[in-house]
Order: sequence, then structure tokens, then C-alpha cells
Amino acid sequence: MEHREYKSINKSVRKKDSMQLLLGKPVYTDDITPKDALVVKLLRSPHANAIVKTIDTSKAKLVPGVVDIYTWEDVPTNRFAIAGQTYPEPSPYDRLIIDRHVHCVGDVVAIIAAETEKAALKARKLIKVDYEVLEAVLDFRTAKDNPVLVHPEDNWVAPCPVGGDNRRNLVASEESSHGDVDAVMADCDYVIDRTYHMKAFSQTPMETFRTYTELDRYGRLHVVSSTQIVFHARRILSNALGIPKSRIRVEKPRIGGGFGAKQTAVCEVYPAFVTLKTGRAAKLILTRKESMENGSPRHEMEVRVRLGASKEGKIRVVDVYTLSNSGAYGEHGPTTVGLSGHKSIPLYSGSLEAHRFNYDVVYTNTMSAGAYRGYGATQGIFGLESAVNELAEMIGMDPTEIRDKNMVREGMLMPAYYGETANSCALDRCLAHCKEMFDWDKRYPVRDMGNGKVRAAGVAMAMQGSCISFVDVGSATLKLTDDGTFILLIGAADMGTGCDTILAQMAAECMDCSVDDIAVFGADTDASPYDSGSYASSTTYITGQAVVKACEKLKKELCQIAAEILKCDASEMVYENGVVRNIITEETVSREDIAYKSQVFDLYSAEATAKHTSTVSPPPYMVGMVEIELDKFTGQVTVLDYMAVVDCGIPINPALATIQAEGGIVQGIGHTLFENVTFSQDGKLAENSLMQYRIPTRLDMGNLKIEFEHSYEPTGPFGAKSIGEIVINTPGPAIAHAIYRATGVWHQELPITPEKIAMSLID
Repeated sequence: MEHREYKSINKSVRKKDSMQLLLGKPVYTDDITPKDALVVKLLRSPHANAIVKTIDTSKAKLVPGVVDIYTWEDVPTNRFAIAGQTYPEPSPYDRLIIDRHVHCVGDVVAIIAAETEKAALKARKLIKVDYEVLEAVLDFRTAKDNPVLVHPEDNWVAPCPVGGDNRRNLVASEESSHGDVDAVMADCDYVIDRTYHMKAFSQTPMETFRTYTELDRYGRLHVVSSTQIVFHARRILSNALGIPKSRIRVEKPRIGGGFGAKQTAVCEVYPAFVTLKTGRAAKLILTRKESMENGSPRHEMEVRVRLGASKEGKIRVVDVYTLSNSGAYGEHGPTTVGLSGHKSIPLYSGSLEAHRFNYDVVYTNTMSAGAYRGYGATQGIFGLESAVNELAEMIGMDPTEIRDKNMVREGMLMPAYYGETANSCALDRCLAHCKEMFDWDKRYPVRDMGNGKVRAAGVAMAMQGSCISFVDVGSATLKLTDDGTFILLIGAADMGTGCDTILAQMAAECMDCSVDDIAVFGADTDASPYDSGSYASSTTYITGQAVVKACEKLKKELCQIAAEILKCDASEMVYENGVVRNIITEETVSREDIAYKSQVFDLYSAEATAKHTSTVSPPPYMVGMVEIELDKFTGQVTVLDYMAVVDCGIPINPALATIQAEGGIVQGIGHTLFENVTFSQDGKLAENSLMQYRIPTRLDMGNLKIEFEHSYEPTGPFGAKSIGEIVINTPGPAIAHAIYRATGVWHQELPITPEKIAMSLID
């Protein structure tokens, strides 16, 4: 491990945008949208599967203030995908801007453009639609090879060979294995075979989906959107609208939360289409109801886990099969499912002799799923970690001991993790640290508190990734300004994670200056260098390394310019302590002087752009422990303490890393205990507001305590790995474990509501 004293790294620096946000400045999409923009509203299908026979907009168009109404007859017919992924997209091209064949409740049937919201809403009520209602596939367990096809169209396209087949309702499928799984399983003393179900939880960011569009002074489409993926959004719009990417500019202002939801272009296409048709600025702001019913929630998954172990507690074999419900469209379906196995099974690389991981991703006529923090690893880790806890109870072994016997350790090969080696891994230290911090030995025994209340503890561990290896690209441009400070241009999107601040810290460390001397701009497809976007936990690891490379390139440029000033050879110059110094004469040149020289008869540029990608995706690791109090009379679970220790390499900003961990744990508590999704028999979502869909508040999280065990990742900037996603993965299995300890009942489906607990305790 590399040890070094940093000036800006591993320091809790205040976020770049903190004062703007605290003071309520206009920084979000709707804050900066002109008031005369057309209001766009969408008429949506009430049916899960239907054909629009006729649609009458004549009365609606007569409403004063209505500019126009568009139907399936008015839009381009080229299919596209709205998943924000690197080209060629693994997700199928299965969407139209408006499809005559609606595939789920909430599919768009008409686009209304009006001068005011009142006029648009009035017009929407006057549109008459005649549907031919078809049989729908609502249960994802029956979708594969169902005679009812969700996408029967002939122009369905799969850009990548991921095992999809619309004629079988398959978005993707794959089989992989290592070793003789069946033979090892047959030789085990203990075999666990369980199926775990996690529903389609909503990200529910405070800011709903929203986009503003206009034509700029050159007639180009200018898109301002609350998005994590400006470059992918540009490609999606180009594909959908049939116009060149050179005619599209996408930028994001501040984002009021994303959590993966805004890695999908949920709403950008509709106001963009209106702007192209009318030549006027337009905006679409989805209501909370629309965001809940037609956002891009977590994929519902059913994960079957079979594992075999010796009587000594050695986990010898793991067999995972995942069935994933992509809903009516395939975005992110082929990629989320892989993480359910590839980022759970490798946790036990220390002992595994064989493993198998198979999956199917299916279409149904329900709301389409998308990216959500954890991205499939959450579902797989809930299954595997719950099975390991059950195995420990079966053997009569402490669940921390069984993990210590089997876990991956630094230097180990991880066959289930694409054959990568754990070059930086402090998981063993995380477990020991968390066990001591939590006082596990004292809290693990169940304690009867009287009045039907018991206290119990649970544990889980997790891993994630730091990018999509061989795919993700990060770029950064660093410019020296006239006064000797810097501007950092990035294409990654800060969605509250603090990446603007973290990347500025890296630049400041490299350039030997204050973080305040680094101004950050992004993300804008016209000005920012290309970046895959803010997802896959890649910003710190990938874009961060691009920042480091850009700084090194810029230092060389600054030395060249300084050499011209001192009339010496550039080989005599070195950049250190924020100035350029001649190593022979000890003369120094300030950054200000270099900046001015670069503007006067000079061939060298005081700026540099660098790109970074990676052949590996080093996992962060985490151990979480929870203490709950459970009321056996009501089934109510109260989280008392949640403690976690995280290995994210070297934390660039410990305060922001802690906040990331706390936020992820709270989300995990929510989808474990009360966030619920229920579809009616005709495919309508019951929990379509925050009155029905309960998300956790400060009162639900108990006491949170986060600490870190440092490892040093040799391929990461300053030894850093990711932290954004891993932190959501341990609450599910840890709380389920604690509930078993308190009640003697294992729950294999999330959420584990008070009703389920109370009913399970009835004899």
C-alpha cells in the first residue's frame, strides 16, 4: 500500500455548489427555463396491452392556447432505446416516440403542446381514443415463451448479441460456469436451495424527470435536462428524431437526485420533438405520479441460490439463476442482470471450487425498468448473503466466522468476476473492524425486552465495481486562466454526489494549488470532452484518472511556455509547488506569467485534455451490521443501529464518502422494510404517489455509523475506488437476517412489511 501525505486528497472539502443550493439559487432545470416556453403534456394509455384504433384530437385542438397535438401518425418510425449506455447499446431498439401499439399502462398516446399548463391539461381530457384491448403478460414468471408477445413487431432490433429474442419475450439470456458445479454440490455436507424475490423499487429523487428544449441562434436543438448522461442523451435524441448529432447540444444544470433513474432518457424526446415541429422552446416536467408510474425503477428479480458447504463451514459451490423483469421495454435489462451473479458470487472466491450463473431477462406488459443504484448487484447480494446467513444458522456457526473462512482476500483471483484479481481488498479488515465497532459478540444473541419486543442483529457483506471495464471512458480538460487559476471541464454529471468537488480536489493536488483555484464546468456536449456519464460508479475511478492525466500533460505544456520566457530548454524546467522552476538556475515562473505568455506569439497551449479507460473494474467492499427491535404483536421493525465499514480504496473526500454511504444505507432500509410495488390485475400501479409509496425519513434509519478501511488501488487515482453504489447492498440481507433472529422465520421477499412478519408468527 502506498502511504503519502496529501494536501487536498483524503480531505473533507466543502462541496463546490453548496452555497448556491443552501441559498436557494436558480440552479435546476425548471429554474432556468424561460417562462414563455411551451408546456408539453402527455396523454397516456390506461391499458397494459392495446392497439390504438382511432384517436380524435379535433375538440382538444380548439382549446384556447393549444398549439398542436401529435399522435403516432406524426412521429418518425425509427425504433430506438432510451437506456444511457455506450454505443453499441446492449439494450434493444424497441421504442417509438409514440407507438400505435401500447405495451404498458402509461405508454404515450399523444403529445400536447400548449401556451399554458391549464390549456394543455384541458385539451388532454378532450382527446378521444378508441382502443383494441389485448391480453397482457403481467407475471414475469410466465413471460418466457408465452404465446402473448409483448413486442411482436418485425423491426425490433438487438444491436448487441445478448441472447434476446422478441419472439420469445426475451430481452437477454446467458449461461456461464466454472468447474463441475453438479459434482461438487453432490459431495457437500450441506446444501441450501432458496429463491429470493425483490420488487421494482422506485428511486424517487426529489426532482422529477424534466427537460427544456429550444432552437439556438444557429437552428440547432439545445436540450437542458436533468440527466446523468449528456452524451448518450444526444445519441438517443439523434436516433429517435432522425437528425444528426451535430445539430444537437445537451447540457445538464444541477440535478435534484438521480440514483440511476436519470441514466435513462425518460422525457427528453417529447419536448425535443415539439421544438422541432413548432420552432419554439418547450418544456416537459413529469408529475410525481408520472415519475412513479413511468419512470425507470429497479428491475424486479427472482434469484434462485443454491450453495453447498462442508460441515466445517467451507462454501464449496454456488449456483445462481436470475429471472429479471424488464417490463415493457428492454433498457438496461441485459446489463443489470449480470451484476446479480458477477458481483455476489466473487465475494466467496476464497473457498469456491465451482460456480454457475445463468439468467433470463423477460418482457412483460408492466412499467419498464431501468438503472437504480446497485444495478442488479443489490438483488443478487440479497439472495446470496441471505443464503449464507441461513447456512450459518443451519451449521450453528457465527455468520461472521463463516464469512471470515470463505471471503475473498487481497491478491486472490475471482473467476466469477470476469477473472480479475483482487489487487486491493480490505474486506477481511472491514469485517474485523465492523465487528469490533458494532460490538457483535454482545449484540448477536437475541435479547427479550419484554412486552413482546425483542432485539436482534444481522450481518451482510457486499462488493460492487468501479466502472464497466473495456467500455467506460472518462475525459477531462484543464485550462490555465489569465490569473493563474484553472478551469476543469468534465462530461461527468454531478447529481449531488459531489463529483465536481472530488475531481477538483484531484486537480488541485496535481497542480499544487487550492481547491478554490479550480473552477469546474460540466456537463455540456458542446464544451465538455467526451465522458460515458455518471453511472456504474465510474466517475471517481475513471474520470478521476483522466483528470490526473490531464494535469500531467498540462504541466509539460506549462514548462514549455516557461522555458520560452526564461529562454532556456524545456528539459531544464519542472512544475512543482504551483510554479515552474529552472532546476539549474533556480529561477521560477508564476502561473500568471505563463498564462499571459501563452496568449502572445506562442505555439504552446496552456490547456490539456486527457482520456482514460480501464481493462479492470476494481471492486469496493463493505460489511454492514444492523440491530433492530421487533414487536412480535404488530410485526413492526425499528432499526436501532446500522454500522458499516467500507473499503473504497483511499477516500478522496471522507465527508462526501460518508454521506454517500449513509444515503445508500437509508435507501436500502427503505426497500427492505416498506417500499412496496403492487400492480392490479390490469397492470395499473397502486403506489403512484408518496402517500402510497413510503420512502424512509430520518425517523426510520436509526443511528448510522460509517467508518473506512483503506486499501490502495494501483489503477485508481490516488489509490481510489468507487463508493456510490456498493453502500445500498447490505441492508436487505442484514435486516432479513436480524428479523429471522428475532422471529425464527426467514423472509425471502422484499419488502418485509409488518403485516408479513405478524402473519408469519401466527400459528
